[in-house]
Order: sequence, then structure tokens, then C-alpha cells
Amino acid sequence: SLTSPLPADLLSTNRSSIFSGHHGQLTLTSVFLDEYRDRLFLGGKDVLYSLMLGPTSTESKELYWPPLPGNRENCIQTGKDPQTDCANFVRLLQPYNRTHLLACGTGAFQPMCAFVYVGHRGEHVFTIDPVNVENGRGKVPHDPSFRFASTFRGGELYTGLTADFLGRDSVIFRSMGGRSTMRTETDQKLLHDPKFIAAHVIPDNDDRDDDKVYFFFTEKASEPGDREGAIHTRVGRVCANDVGGQRVLVNKWSTFIKARLVCSVPGPHGIDTHFNQLEDVFLLRTKDERNPDVYAIFSTISNVFQGFAVCVYRMADIREAFNGPFAHKEGPDYQWGAYEGRVPYPRPGVCPSKITNQPGREFGSTKDFPDSVLQFARSHPLMWRPVFPALRRPVLVQANIPHKLQQIVVDRVEAEDGHYDVMFIGTNVGTVLKVITIQNGNSLETEEVTLEELHVFKQAIYVGSPAGVAQVKLHRCETYGKACAECCLARDPYCAWDGFTCAQYTPNNKRRYRRQGIRHGNPALQCVDQNLSDVDVTEDDVVYGTENNSTFLECVPRSPQASVSWLVQRDDRKEEVKLDDRVMATEQGLLFRHLLHEDEGVYICRSREHGFSQTLVRLSLQVLQGDAVDELMSRDNAGFSDSIKERSAGSYRAWMPCTAYRSGTSSHSRLWFKDIVQMIGPSNLPHVEEYCERMWCNDKLRRKHKSMLEKYRQAQESARKARSKSSGERNRMPRNKDSLGH
Repeated sequence: SLTSPLPADLLSTNRSSIFSGHHGQLTLTSVFLDEYRDRLFLGGKDVLYSLMLGPTSTESKELYWPPLPGNRENCIQTGKDPQTDCANFVRLLQPYNRTHLLACGTGAFQPMCAFVYVGHRGEHVFTIDPVNVENGRGKVPHDPSFRFASTFRGGELYTGLTADFLGRDSVIFRSMGGRSTMRTETDQKLLHDPKFIAAHVIPDNDDRDDDKVYFFFTEKASEPGDREGAIHTRVGRVCANDVGGQRVLVNKWSTFIKARLVCSVPGPHGIDTHFNQLEDVFLLRTKDERNPDVYAIFSTISNVFQGFAVCVYRMADIREAFNGPFAHKEGPDYQWGAYEGRVPYPRPGVCPSKITNQPGREFGSTKDFPDSVLQFARSHPLMWRPVFPALRRPVLVQANIPHKLQQIVVDRVEAEDGHYDVMFIGTNVGTVLKVITIQNGNSLETEEVTLEELHVFKQAIYVGSPAGVAQVKLHRCETYGKACAECCLARDPYCAWDGFTCAQYTPNNKRRYRRQGIRHGNPALQCVDQNLSDVDVTEDDVVYGTENNSTFLECVPRSPQASVSWLVQRDDRKEEVKLDDRVMATEQGLLFRHLLHEDEGVYICRSREHGFSQTLVRLSLQVLQGDAVDELMSRDNAGFSDSIKERSAGSYRAWMPCTAYRSGTSSHSRLWFKDIVQMIGPSNLPHVEEYCERMWCNDKLRRKHKSMLEKYRQAQESARKARSKSSGERNRMPRNKDSLGH
């Protein structure tokens, strides 16, 4: 889950809608998107919700589902927290049949499950029988903070979790259905302090008896050369039709095997940087249900730096590892190696099916497997060869960033020059990164393109947080501008220039002017018949600044990949802005920490990307004399008129708050400005000005101070004339450090 609600920018563009529960606060613990019914099911603290999907639908239903009587009190008596532990946190929502969902919750540390009636497609019913409750042990953890993974197949639930009250019994369970419960043995060779992340049923072929359930998890490593406490990521699997052995492994998995997933960046001298901690897994389904792409987020567990990577795995590589040699170790003092002895038949890890059986050697179930097969499976669960990602490297790497990458979903988009996998990555600070990677020709090098950072209809992404759940559209092409070049530079596979504006791309659209430039992002090629100079800004906006104070000129390119340069024009002569400790370039614009009169001029902000450059803003900086401003601000009832409202990108309206007018003292005005700047910073000052103007200013006060602007201009002109008669460089310290320059 993400941890903050979406801000106003997504709401203002009609891109998102937010549901915060019927009581204004939704402690979200599970989400299930039912595309068949066009409904979104949510689980929280003692509550379930059903939402009808659609751009205009607001219909929702609520079910109250607390722990069974007495369980909350028993939980508190064991020393658990009444708020964070002793409630029914709904952790599991799975489709059970055409009319019911399976819901399971922690039940105040006594897990419980129930069937929720959701009706047929097209109707919105949502009921639960709170009396008809089943034991949920082995289906969800007791502790609401513990991670687990589950998947449903043929009326049976496969779950990887800690199944006991203390959180020590880590197992893979199969429950429900008509067959007996199955679990892993209590053996650290099988599962060594695992953390389960995801579970999926992935068929190998058309024979349903050969279906396997794959689990993705991390565990403490036992391979040679690993330091104590090292973590490895695993992919494990069991046969869906595994029923255990007859004499050995009774009601225990007899087909469980596991392999290491490697996600690393090749380094100098053959030393790789490994990302070992698995954070999330997303299965990108393809037309071939047997071969989905496995996207996984990893983090480092290094003390040197914090880093995250996304690796993509092919099922063919995973199956190849499981078909390869087993890892073998004779004893604690022996080195690991590939097992070179005789492997019993049928091969440990395979399923009893038509694929496995041979003439005269047919097995109806795992109970027919020889004891030698079961013994070998028990002692050799690990495969020798690891699974490497496609191209042997991550598709995305981010290091030393201020946030953590936690969740991922991927959408495959058909574009003009092929398909692209768009990754939506949720962070721990409530944002969603929209990223694509592009392979450069036939080389192994890839380019990462961050299309957007969303501060959070069939096509939508659902973002959950403790405050609620939000539906966010996958694109907002209109924000890329109306010019062909800007749409091309966006490199968003959801968008294309259609001859008039940047609009949603439709693969089967045969419009003549449709243009996209995802792979190369080169407007000179894609928009060769267009006037590329149309994207340049030609008009100057006026910005006022005061001597000896700070001033900020804002310029933010539309594309995160663009580089920005600043030019200054004086007397028809342009030159590059010289940067130093006083004049600094930031990601948002140009900052003058200490403004001088000679800084006056027209500042031109230009962006460059893939050889294409354009003018983003032209700002005419006019420097106000510090003496005149100081004099005005030190007078009784001094201030600037409300009529000084001309503001461009990066400038602020130069006016004093109405409370300063009423006070009649300059000290109040200085303290007001100082406190506001320290509290909010200059980037949000215009919003505070608008608020204060609305709350405190009135027409009478505005009329009273209409003449202040003219007085100020006269004072400025007199100062200019006096300065032109003097010689030498003027050098003085600021006389009024508490006043804010504009």
C-alpha cells in the first residue's frame, strides 16, 4: 500500500477519483479487482467494501465484519495492541465461484474465513453470514503485519505464510477443496526463515495434471561464500496434484523444489552488485498463458548504499533451472556442488501426469512414487543453477534515491513501432513512477525513461493507502502540449500526435498525421513537415526582484530527460548565465541568492533532448532598488498596492498582507514575511498570498492603498537618476534582512 492520498493536480485534470470509506478513513489491507463484474473489492479493519467501477459510478456497499465474540478481549489479554493487532484485518480476497468471494481476516490473532455473496454480473449485491465462519489458520497469518502469498485454483487455496501464533512456523499450505491438507516439512533446508511475496499457478503445457504452483520468496542463504544473515531470493514450485507420499512425506509436499533468482548489475573485474531482497512480483500475462513475463522489484541489503532494481524473468529460463542439476552438499564442512550421481525416476519435482508417465512406468499420483524419489526430494530441494534475468541485467536501476520502490504493475502497450511494457511503480512516499525501458538497437544497453511521477476506463491503476483507494488513469496526453515536437519528446506509448494535439494512441487508427517517437524521441524525424519553431516561447514575462534579496526564476521542462541551459540577453547581446555560489541552477529554475542591479536582463530558459532544443520561458528580470523598498517598508502604513499583481512563472506578486496595513508598524510586516517564508518556502508562496488576500483583504483597504504603486515607481526613478551620476561600484550589506524581495 502507498502511504498518502493523491494531491490536487490529478483531481484537477479529472484523472483520478478517491474512495476513503464510509467513515472518512480506510485502513486498507487487501484489494481484489474483479474485471468480470466490473467491481473493486476492498478489505480493511473490521470492514469490507464493494465498489462499482466506471468513470461516473460512485456506488459502494459496506460490510461490518469484526472478530468473533470474545476474541478481541482474548487478544488484548495476551499483550497485543488493541488498535493495531486486536481487530479483524481482512488480508485475503479471492474469487471462490461465480457468486461468492472467499474472505479471510486475522480475527484478533485467531484467523477466520467466510464466503461473501457478491451476486452475478450486472447486479450489485454484497452480503456475508457472520455466523457461518470457518477457521482461517493456514490461510492468512495471525499477525496483520506479516507478509504472505496465496493463489486459488480449482477450489483449493495455496498459501505461503507463517501459520502459528508466534510467527515461527513458515510453511506452504494447501487447504480447502476435497483433498487432505498439504504442507511443507519443518526443515530449514526447505524453507529457512522465508518471507513470501507472491504465488501464481502457471501451466507448463495443455495437460492440467502437470500444472504447477510457483512461489516467490526470500530466505536466509546457505550457499558457500555467503556471510551470516545473507538473504537470497527464491522461486519455488509444487505440483498442483501433489498428495504426498504413502510411507514417506505423508501429507507433505513431495514435489517441492526451489532455485535462486539473481538480479545484479555487472561491475568491473567481474564483481557484480547484487539486489537480493525481493519487494514485489507482477506476472505480465501474454497470449501464451504458459509463458508470462515475471517482473520483480529488488532492493539491496548493503550497508554501502540503498538501491533498487527491476528484473524481468522468462519462464523458459525458470524451467531450465528446474530441469538442470540439483545442488548437493555431503555435510556442513563440504562444499556445495552440482549433484553428479544417479537421479531416481521419476525425476524429483515432476508431476504425475501423461507427460511424465512412460510405458510400463505409470504413476497415478505422488503416493505411487518410490520412496527413493521422496527421500531424494527431501534432501535435495535446491537447484544448482540460478535463474538470471533477460539480457542478464536489470531493466531499471535506481540508487541513493529518497524513496523506496515497493510495488509494481506492468501494462503492455501497442505503439507505432512495436510494443512497450509500461511499469507503474509504487513508492513508500505515496507516488507512482511511470517508466519504460528502451533497448538501443542490437546492443545489450537499455535506456530508462521516466514518463511521469504521479503524486497520487477499463484502463486505470488502483492505488491503495491507509486514507483510501484511488483510481488513476494511465495517461494524460493533453499535458504534453499541442505541438508535434512536444508530444514526440514525451515518448509515452499511450500517446501520439494526431495532427492537432497530443492524444491517446489507438493501434488500429489509420489517421494520416499520427506520429510517435518512443524509441528515439527525435522530433526532427517524426515532425519533419511541421514548424518546430512553433514550440518556442517568444514573449517576455516580467519578474520583479529587490536588490540584496533572493529571487527565483522558474523553468521546468515537460520531459524529465531534458537538460536545461540559461541565457541572458542585454542590449541585443546574449550570453550564457555564469553560475556560482550566488547564482545557482536548480531542477526547478534559476536561483539568485543575492540579487544585484547588474543582474537585470531578459533570461531565456532552453531545454535540449535528443538534439532538439526549444525555448521554454523568457523572463524579463527588473531589479528594484533596495533603498527605495526599505524606505517604503519602514514607513507607517507602508506597503504595496494590490494592483501589483503581474506575475509570471517563477515570480511573486509584490504586495504586503492586509494585516500589515492594519497594524501600522513595519516590524509586524517583516515578521509576517519571515515566518511565512521559513514555514512554507518560496515555491508555495503564491498559494499563501491568494489565501491571505481572500481571508484578510477587502475593497476598502484596496482602495486605500491604490496610490502606493505610483509612489513606489517615482521613488525608483529618482534612485536610478541619482545612481547614474555616481561612479564606482556600489557595495553595501543588506539593511533589511527580514524583508522578502520580489
